[in-house]
Amino acid sequence: MSKPASPQYFLGLISGTSADGIDAALVRFADGNPHATPELVFGETYLWEPALRARLVELGQLATPIMLDEVGELDVRVGRAFAQAACAAMQAAGIDAGQLDAIGSHGQTLRHRPHGDFPFTLQLGDPATIAERCGVRVVAEFRRRDVAAGGHGAPLVPAFHAATLHSDAEHRAVLNLGGIANFTLLPRHGVVRGFDTGPANGLMDAWCLRHLGHAYDAGGAFAAHGRIDHGLLERLLDEPWFAQPPPKSTGRDTFNLRWVDAKLVGGESAADVQATLLALSVRTITDALSAAQPDTQRLIVCGGGVHNRVLMSSLAEALPGIVVESSAVHGMDPDFVEAMAFAWLARETLASRPGNLPAVTGAAGLRVLGAVYPG
Repeated sequence: MSKPASPQYFLGLISGTSADGIDAALVRFADGNPHATPELVFGETYLWEPALRARLVELGQLATPIMLDEVGELDVRVGRAFAQAACAAMQAAGIDAGQLDAIGSHGQTLRHRPHGDFPFTLQLGDPATIAERCGVRVVAEFRRRDVAAGGHGAPLVPAFHAATLHSDAEHRAVLNLGGIANFTLLPRHGVVRGFDTGPANGLMDAWCLRHLGHAYDAGGAFAAHGRIDHGLLERLLDEPWFAQPPPKSTGRDTFNLRWVDAKLVGGESAADVQATLLALSVRTITDALSAAQPDTQRLIVCGGGVHNRVLMSSLAEALPGIVVESSAVHGMDPDFVEAMAFAWLARETLASRPGNLPAVTGAAGLRVLGAVYPG
């Protein structure tokens, strides 16, 4: 009688577009089977050191130039912060470095430029620093191979959604409400697709920070105190990026407060602008879903935006006939789905299995993603 395979443990790390914290997810796979169901053992969000976060947000908004020396220094500083989060998660979960198969680290995106003659995507968080400080091998730089193959390098999470949330019984879509909103379209049968739709929380977070000093709009209360400025909404919707067909991706280098400021005429109420930014997220998400998969029956939502009650209720109201629900209904904590995905992607890389979906990213074909840094 053969001995049962030992479980595998992978730790996923990511800081999203809003840079509101480092999400760490310890994921257990019952065995080495490629179809083993991932189980979240431990999840936690570790806050950035305030000055470092402020600089990352500032750079993401394209507010100031940056020198090459600072890029190098930030890469190490972010790597140390990721390593600290990983070590804290391991200690809290009661697992040591020898039990962990690998850390899958997305890093913190500084620039995302998948277009042009020399496309690139740049994430900070030196993987060698993480490996050295944690004593665990690290899989990182997931997006770069897809970009080199002609893709956008984003979104990458749809492959994970397809592996864990697909159903033969109904047409589903998974919506991640991070700084940027992105879809994974899961038809009952057929090709899985996915793409960014535009801002989700990113602009609302930045506007809230500017006017209230809060990192995010808790529950959507700030937006609820305002009224939609329909003239401003139309000017925001006039952005050419929204009319681009998939595959497509975006980030704070396109959708930032400078972009919002350029659309204002002056004298707008701060709360009205917040309400309008929320309406922009809802409108662009629902328009994209209606165009790409109009027969969707169930929308599974994850990411920080799940906690914005006004955003969630507005989405449900705008999508009559579609069940709109948190990924928690399906046993997946909405705050850690993306971090779980990078744990899963690290596992795929080490097994030499491709982690991208060309129909999603536009890459020339399936590719094994990431680079491995020994522990």
